[in-house]
Amino acid sequence: MNPDKSGAAVLSDRDGVRVSRSGTTVHVELVSPERRNAMTPATWRRLAGIPQELDDTDRAVILTGEGAGFCAGLDRRMFSPDGIPGEESLLELVRGSDAEIDDFITAAQKAFTWWRHVPQLTIAYVHGHAIGAGFQLALSCDVILVDDGASFAMREASLGLIPDLAGTAPLVAAVGYSRALEICATGRAVDAHEAVALGIALEVVPAVRRDERLSELLGALLSPAADVVAELKWLLGGISDGTDQLAREREAQLRRLRALSRAVSGGGST
Repeated sequence: MNPDKSGAAVLSDRDGVRVSRSGTTVHVELVSPERRNAMTPATWRRLAGIPQELDDTDRAVILTGEGAGFCAGLDRRMFSPDGIPGEESLLELVRGSDAEIDDFITAAQKAFTWWRHVPQLTIAYVHGHAIGAGFQLALSCDVILVDDGASFAMREASLGLIPDLAGTAPLVAAVGYSRALEICATGRAVDAHEAVALGIALEVVPAVRRDERLSELLGALLSPAADVVAELKWLLGGISDGTDQLAREREAQLRRLRALSRAVSGGGST
């Protein structure tokens, strides 16, 4: 494994995504700056496969974008008759059956749904633009940090589409139904400070302090045992999914009490 420019060991670098590991942290970087990190189906397939590269020693996954912005969303070549070499264009897709379109979207969503379901803490650092699919990818993470120039926008409605890459539930959970509807329907930009005020992002971190602040934050958030953090992700992440949250609290706490009991009796870690 060759190191990247930060010294992390590169696990893979293809389809516009570079994955590397430094200690117990995995770094995922969108690396198509010439296309403003716009996503293609190949990008989605690559992102969807990352959980298979994580191991039990990994505690966090950091998501960033190379170049002037985080991600410009869907590669607009997918809307052209020629499409993207080796990929089906959206114009071809809409000529397929309902089941074929559903299968296509389901496959794309797999790139976005795992970030909150893996036991590792996932953090997105957004600089510059995060548009459409890029906005939804950031929303997929447990925590979002932004630089001063960050800007979020859901532009799907301007194309006659709706956000369908797992971003609607976390957006509503962060800002509420009315504000989420306004953001999605208008496609307007949400700047860094408004994103923090609305609850989309945790805090503004200038680019020059990115690595320092990420290190501080990881140290604080990962101070509990790994399985405690994983349990908290499962517990808090279920608040907006319509299940009985009190029952989830009881179920999670029972697992924690059993684990603590095993640790006290010498039967395992917490």
